[in-house]
Amino acid sequence: MINTHSFHIPVMGIAYTIDTPLKVSQYGIDSVISIVDDFLLEKLRKMYCEKFKIPYNEITEKIIDFRAKRITSYLNLINKLAKDKFEELKNLTIEKGNEIKKYINMLPDSSDIKQKFKSLTQEYFDNNKIRSLLKDNLSPGSIDVNIMTKLDKENYINGEKLPIEFNDAFAALRGYANSDLSSSIILSAGMSPRLYSYIEQFEDFYPDEYGKIKKKIVLKVSDYRSALIQGKFLAKKGLWVSEYRIESGLNCGGHAFATDGYLLGPILAKFRDSRKELIQSIHEILIPALSDKKRQIPATELPLKITAQGGVGTAEEHQFLIDHYQIDSVGWGTPFLLVPEVTTVDESTVNKLIEAKEDDLYLSNISPLGVPFNSLKGNTKDLKKLSLIDKGKPGSSCPKKYLVSNKEFTDKAICTASRLYQRLKLKELDNENLSSEEYQNKYKKIVDKSCICVGLGTAALLKNNLETKIEGTGVSVCPGPNMAYFSKKMRLEEITDHIYGRSNFIRNNRPNMFIKELKIYIDFLKNKIEETSFPITNKQQKYFITFIKNLHEGINYYRELFTKLKDTFKDTKSGIFNDLDSGMKALNLLNSKIENIRMNPVQTAL
Repeated sequence: MINTHSFHIPVMGIAYTIDTPLKVSQYGIDSVISIVDDFLLEKLRKMYCEKFKIPYNEITEKIIDFRAKRITSYLNLINKLAKDKFEELKNLTIEKGNEIKKYINMLPDSSDIKQKFKSLTQEYFDNNKIRSLLKDNLSPGSIDVNIMTKLDKENYINGEKLPIEFNDAFAALRGYANSDLSSSIILSAGMSPRLYSYIEQFEDFYPDEYGKIKKKIVLKVSDYRSALIQGKFLAKKGLWVSEYRIESGLNCGGHAFATDGYLLGPILAKFRDSRKELIQSIHEILIPALSDKKRQIPATELPLKITAQGGVGTAEEHQFLIDHYQIDSVGWGTPFLLVPEVTTVDESTVNKLIEAKEDDLYLSNISPLGVPFNSLKGNTKDLKKLSLIDKGKPGSSCPKKYLVSNKEFTDKAICTASRLYQRLKLKELDNENLSSEEYQNKYKKIVDKSCICVGLGTAALLKNNLETKIEGTGVSVCPGPNMAYFSKKMRLEEITDHIYGRSNFIRNNRPNMFIKELKIYIDFLKNKIEETSFPITNKQQKYFITFIKNLHEGINYYRELFTKLKDTFKDTKSGIFNDLDSGMKALNLLNSKIENIRMNPVQTAL
């Protein structure tokens, strides 16, 4: 399971990496496509078919199982085009010399292929020898897909609900399973037992006798316990999890699934120290399950990757994750939003991201899913939302309905960002006889929800000059806090040089990734406490105490870790210790407030 590169490009939004594999796979770089929006996938499939003169047959909503078929067709097209690019690159000609050099130059300096190539080209460019080297050693980057398990809308025909297999997540899984791809499906946003059980139906997810799996399962997780539970659940069905992708709970882009104060460093240490146990305990469940299904039993233990992402921004951090935590690959997401040849971001949004400072990047409540969502102040989708609020017409027309989940007022789920839901919710609010301040607080929470399932896809339409009549032109963007420390457009070669330490494109005032996450968690806890109504319940009290305890342990872990390190982070170590001390003081203050609440439960404010 050796990769050409030691980094991968995670899924970003709905559209930002929607065609990224077509731009980077030929260079051996893994990347992830979101398959949420089948309407958008169909539009891009038509565009690429026209561009490459490939016959296009539209898959309309009148076709049975159109969502799954659109996804399969788009993935097959991207796979074909990416393969063609890679084969063209491998079949070396003098004219393609610069592309080959681009591929080689982007590799880590420690790469064996890079050393061999340099040795062969020191005197002259021998096409035959280099062609042989490339044929034997180069491999394309994986074209992976992401399914957010929470996005599982029920679907209807003529008012009649369809079977569960036609729910959005199920159809997306089927669309991937029926594709030509040999890659990975990343399942994010938590465990979905019924969706996981559906995977059993597809042959490509099972290992052969040699342990090869055509379509691998990757779970995005935030802690070891979750990984173990989900891994065992799938193993009982004869399904092996080939990778656990650990993401920082809050120092990431998009939706932020906060832990109860568990920090990334201790989480990674747990995975590192328990890796053999994880493999063995799940393998012991897998083998009998495969036997019961009369399936091939792999001759050897199946391989497992542990990867990490969320907030990494320097070559030193990148290499530290690999060396200290034995990570197989590091996810670099947010900085790639400033690489126009890799991600699909419209020019106006790129410029807003370039200008973004720390205060412009915030953890919002705009997601209809009710999960904190990293956002950029002043994004055009939110500006259009505020304009409608000012006109007394809050809410979205909800043209795509991917985030519908609320049945508070209706039998059929609707979206909390929709005009229908907000009108019904505000009508209910009007009857509560609240004070002006209470009313405004609740009003803001209702109308704050944004139509991100459309907004996160619009950039692809704008960048490719495609029609936006249904979607409008408002763009939602979901960078992580790391965006504040990158301030210029980069080429693919430049960002790979940055990742591998051959250049530096970062602002000098950037904190260490672990310290940044700690600060975000402390702010998150502080806001949680401030938003809590009093008197607090025993459950809330227990939550706060546990959260503080875990952060305390995290700070102590980092103190011990950085004390032991000799050659790593030596230029920033004194600042790191100062930040840890500041973090502990802030945490102690919050702890005192919680203790005060425990002693005086009738108080009404902090």
